[in-house]
Amino acid sequence: MQQEQAEAIAIQALSFIASDPELLPRFLALTGIEAGQIRQAANEPGFLAGVLQFVLAHAPTLLSFSEQSGVPPQDVSTAHRHLPLGDGDWDIQP
Repeated sequence: MQQEQAEAIAIQALSFIASDPELLPRFLALTGIEAGQIRQAANEPGFLAGVLQFVLAHAPTLLSFSEQSGVPPQDVSTAHRHLPLGDGDWDIQP
């Protein structure tokens, strides 16, 4: 998978989250950003990996996203690894 494909999946996931009235507030609370800051935050390294991490962290959310988007769950995981800071070390403090 190329980084461009991974980014496309993450953008689909972000759209999925933004359209869900239960997921969006949870996502915003966990990320600490406000709804109006999403576009700006999307340009930050690691943001798209964080979107996929959010989806991957909750099996029902992952399965719902996969069903709606047609992206298999394993492709979501693969996409996560192909994004900046998506290597699993994103939460390790130096």
